Amino acid sequence: MRTARGGPGRLVTPLMRLRDPAYTKVLIVTLPETTPVSEAGRLQEDLRRAGIEPFAWVLNRSLEAAGPVDPVLRQRAAAEAAHVTRVRRELASRVVLIPWSPEAPVGADRLRALVA
Repeated sequence: MRTARGGPGRLVTPLMRLRDPAYTKVLIVTLPETTPVSEAGRLQEDLRRAGIEPFAWVLNRSLEAAGPVDPVLRQRAAAEAAHVTRVRRELASRVVLIPWSPEAPVGADRLRALVA
């Protein structure tokens, strides 16, 4: 705590850093499915009660974003649409949809490809 000073005589706590949007960006990462979106919504409520505003939501492994051609996968992708819409309309002003991929985006090259 002695080294956590924010200026002359001012102590900066970890909670203060989390509440500072210029210092910390909180991302909520979840799957576009009923239970994960509901649980992430409750997490967002808890964060807001603590004075922490999430910066954005990331909907991970989205079949809808991957654009499948298989009929079964297209049905599952269509089922995701309601959850994506709920997040965009009710829960977050910034939403990133990450398509499902058979390979995890591990490493700098794959992460660059993901955001390209």
